[in-house]
Amino acid sequence: MSGGENAACRAVDTVAAWENVRWRLSWAAMGEIVISERLVEALTADRVRVVVLTGAGISAESGIPTFRSAGGWWKSYRPEDLATPEAFARDPKTVWEWYEHRRRIVGAAKPNSGHYELARWERHFEKFTLITQNVDGLHRRAGSTQPLELHGNIGLSICHRCRQSKENAGLGPDGSIPCCECGGLVRPAVVWFGEPLPPQTLQLAWDASERADAFLSVGTSSIVQPAADLARIAKQAGALLVEINPEETEMSYHFDEVLRGSAGVVLPAIGRRLGIKPDDHSLSDQVTESAGNHED
Repeated sequence: MSGGENAACRAVDTVAAWENVRWRLSWAAMGEIVISERLVEALTADRVRVVVLTGAGISAESGIPTFRSAGGWWKSYRPEDLATPEAFARDPKTVWEWYEHRRRIVGAAKPNSGHYELARWERHFEKFTLITQNVDGLHRRAGSTQPLELHGNIGLSICHRCRQSKENAGLGPDGSIPCCECGGLVRPAVVWFGEPLPPQTLQLAWDASERADAFLSVGTSSIVQPAADLARIAKQAGALLVEINPEETEMSYHFDEVLRGSAGVVLPAIGRRLGIKPDDHSLSDQVTESAGNHED
């Protein structure tokens, strides 16, 4: 078979797979979303093991620009020019200035209803794992106690040399770079381009995905490696695979259920179907934040 015929066959297979998944789509419309009985049954099964992977989409709902969006640029720099060990070695002050800028953006953002819902899920499910590719720490601020932060946390710092954690580290009032007792420079505790993910955190994510009964991919394109492999691992283990995203992704046709809508709408809708009631603390936080987000 020729190369062209092979490509044509793959295209037909892809179209067929997508047609097969179309009936599984549930669309958010007029503030409502339909949750299938299959999903409800999976999430209410005895001792169900639930894994949720979140990406930039859930943070964007809180007003945090995605890494490569127009809002992700700073001065004349692209993020790819600054988020590398080489950039830090070459110009640590500029890198730190950019991260201080990003910290201010993150600090001004508030967790949204999707973050709060996942914190409730952690308390509701006996076996629940939250994995995030985001570095903003919003899951922790919403009440999640054990998120697996694959790419680190922008609010924390570590020594670039000895990797010791450092609290409240940042540029000094005079613009000086924070230093460690070992003599190394302190940097934000995030994973940069060209660096591996933290092995222990990644292993925990792999293990949870291999044991999952239900795996939900929320606000992520599911194409960034190695996090993208987690859904595949869960699928191979027999988990029900669910995508929650306002837009179609390259991987949508691999999922068993596709829920088109924002995390802040879809996750609470699932929670309501499961009978997970909002707690007073998270409700009051959301009311306060909603009131503070109105523009005149």
